[in-house]
Amino acid sequence: MGLEQRVTALEQRLAALEGSGRHGGGPALPIGADFWALDGLKAQLSDAGVPNGGVLFTGTVHLPTGEQYEWQYGRTTDDLVESDWADAAEAFAALGQPVRLRLLREVLGGRRTAAELTELDGVGTSGQIYHHLRQLTAAGWLHAAVRGRYEIPPTRVVPLLVALATTATS
Repeated sequence: MGLEQRVTALEQRLAALEGSGRHGGGPALPIGADFWALDGLKAQLSDAGVPNGGVLFTGTVHLPTGEQYEWQYGRTTDDLVESDWADAAEAFAALGQPVRLRLLREVLGGRRTAAELTELDGVGTSGQIYHHLRQLTAAGWLHAAVRGRYEIPPTRVVPLLVALATTATS
């Protein structure tokens, strides 16, 4: 893409952001009116008499494996600010290693056994892989199912993708 095309694309994105009066992260989803989820959350919080707002994340996920997940979770701002953030450290720490993120992506994509995961390039020895799998399991990002198969618990699929989405730079 040439410089002129890149500048034009940037100008269009900036105009869209400035015109909306609101700033959301990443590309817009082609699913209707802008900020419909935010507007709905604000209405529900207002109806419930929650003065300081809240956070909502939700998703509907259809994986290449055929699995489907729909999930929603919300907390009030007061609840989040007053909670002990140290409780989240283990879950965040487990995600803070590139090989573990790769393993989660592969499990989400259908590679479910340690044997399948050890066949991947760049993930280490079988001992290292088992170490990473134990860390992810201890933090709740993985569940050891029957016959040495691993799976991401259904209640963690959307939160994992939300955590990844929060790191997006575009």
